[in-house]
Amino acid sequence: MDAPVPVSKRAAAIEYAIRDVVVPAMALEANGHEVIKLNIGDPIAYPGLPTPPHMVEAYASALRTGRNGYSPSYGLPELRAALAADEQQKGWPAREEDIYVCHGVTEALQILFAAVLEEGSKVLAPGPHYPPYMAYPQLFGAKTVEYALDANDGWRPDFDDIESKMDGNVRLLVLINPNNPCGSVCGAEDVDRLLAIAQNYPNCIVVADEIYDGLDFTNTHVSAASRSSTVPVVALNGVSKVYYAPGWRIGYMALHDPTNRLSLVRDGIERLLRSRLCASTPAQLGYLAGLTGDRAWMERYSERVLRQRDYCIERINGIDGLEVQSPGGAFYMFVKLTDPKWSTDDKRFVLELLQEEHVLLVHGSGFSPELGKGHVRLVYLADIAVLEEAFLRIERFLERHR
Repeated sequence: MDAPVPVSKRAAAIEYAIRDVVVPAMALEANGHEVIKLNIGDPIAYPGLPTPPHMVEAYASALRTGRNGYSPSYGLPELRAALAADEQQKGWPAREEDIYVCHGVTEALQILFAAVLEEGSKVLAPGPHYPPYMAYPQLFGAKTVEYALDANDGWRPDFDDIESKMDGNVRLLVLINPNNPCGSVCGAEDVDRLLAIAQNYPNCIVVADEIYDGLDFTNTHVSAASRSSTVPVVALNGVSKVYYAPGWRIGYMALHDPTNRLSLVRDGIERLLRSRLCASTPAQLGYLAGLTGDRAWMERYSERVLRQRDYCIERINGIDGLEVQSPGGAFYMFVKLTDPKWSTDDKRFVLELLQEEHVLLVHGSGFSPELGKGHVRLVYLADIAVLEEAFLRIERFLERHR
């Protein structure tokens, strides 16, 4: 057999824990086993939380009426205007021209990294973190440095650790708020402290990933852009989580540039956006319907998610071998493995639990090899009856291996 065609080192090095664990689950399903999947933050994967009908109708209407051609590279003007108005409600003077519509927050990150990072640049991101913050910077010759979240203080940022790791090569300082995978929420005091650190580094931009901002159960979340009068902030958000439409792949970045220092970065972003044509036109119109339509449904959805969160906290803290702190937002909890057999090998816990009990979680080390180890991420969007069955299986697994 001839030697295989080589793959690039950058591609071979990428891991995405959330989806990587699906591979063995698919093998089980192919053999006829039913797997309880609590691994992926896709609201549509869990019955009872459908995309709102008026948004679906707007999407479908765009297809029926032929509004499915190319749109402007930066997004439909009416959507950009609606997003700017939505950001204004969060407390800062966003303009239509500050909004750039992308194929989800993931593409927004890729565009931002490409526009800002170069060989030797650094991204300072929380650990644990959403995997693309570790995977993508290397594609541009940069590297990600993790700052710690304090597992003993509700996964709050360790600001001493941030300060110790800041230097002139840190181009992007990341705040995921509410956090994925921990569910922690930073209020005004924490956001202000992070901005104060960034202010000392004139080439540093704060990246505020706020895709879960509408799922804040603490009522303390604030927009990072609304708190900054000097530091440039790029806010990231989209339709996937709060509007329950993840497969539409529509997100955006919003540039807050209070001292007018982002002209070159903005030009780079716009060049990159033009080169990839545009985001989905019908999906943009569906998102627009969500922004401009009645949002009363959101409270009903959030009440359900909150009930499921509270059930999981009570159930987990009653299982010998598990501990969890109450997450303040999003729909994840980062569960600590306290059983000595598993506390140092969370990936093996996940894989053996899957094989023996057909429950799928994500290993915490997949969100940070050091700062996430000894934990698993659980998505609490499933019905309580499904969650109860999952916990019965997890408890049985732990008892069997004790």
